[in-house]
Amino acid sequence: MRYLRSEVQRGLHRISLDVAARPRHRDGVDQQLVIDSLRESCLFARAEDRALAEISSQLRRRRFRRNETIFHQGDPGDSLHIVNTGAVKITLPSLEGEEAIIATLRRGDHFGELALLDGSPRSATAVALEPTETLTLPRETFLEQLDRDKSLRESLLGGLARELRNITVQVEELHFLDLAGRLASRLSHLAREADAGADEIRLRWPYTQSDLAAMIGGTRQSVNKLLSELADRGLVVMEGDTLFIPSLAALEREAER
Repeated sequence: MRYLRSEVQRGLHRISLDVAARPRHRDGVDQQLVIDSLRESCLFARAEDRALAEISSQLRRRRFRRNETIFHQGDPGDSLHIVNTGAVKITLPSLEGEEAIIATLRRGDHFGELALLDGSPRSATAVALEPTETLTLPRETFLEQLDRDKSLRESLLGGLARELRNITVQVEELHFLDLAGRLASRLSHLAREADAGADEIRLRWPYTQSDLAAMIGGTRQSVNKLLSELADRGLVVMEGDTLFIPSLAALEREAER
């Protein structure tokens, strides 16, 4: 027993030394965790380790409450945001006070890159859907690194291409699908983002029916009715703050009808 305690103590000591030896971000965050978070973003997926280490040392943590605005359309474009925890919606507000949700983002996703590139004001509004932490990168630092690192330029182009494809899909849905089809398609898309290989999926669900209506160009009342119809047919199940999809394949077929 004494030998076992001694081995456990030595093991704990080795672990504590390993943790202590890992580089720390200037905000007290484990820098390796920051680098791993950057790796999850398509913007930095192809960047070299050296570039990621340099970028991570320049990041700042920012925390936002649920429904807190991160930046408004028209604000100065002075930084890139990477979602570390939580979720963010990107919206286009109208003069009447309504909004269109053009993207919903989670861990590893980035936003604000367009204004970061050209220094123009923000083209959309970003709002935290739930308690959220982002890692922010100043524009000057990003541009300096972009000039030095070819791998970062390739990642940037890949990330922008993905966003353009997403916008193309949304335009296609608005043009060719009715509201029921757009709802089924959007739910399927969110499920695929959460788990691309599964058929039975549980989604964390921070969205209100107004949020969902803004994603597909409908009203809250119409979305409420369509969700009820999907639930009655067993295609979706609302379980508190989660949305359960028993068969993603069946829901995708619904979007194609």
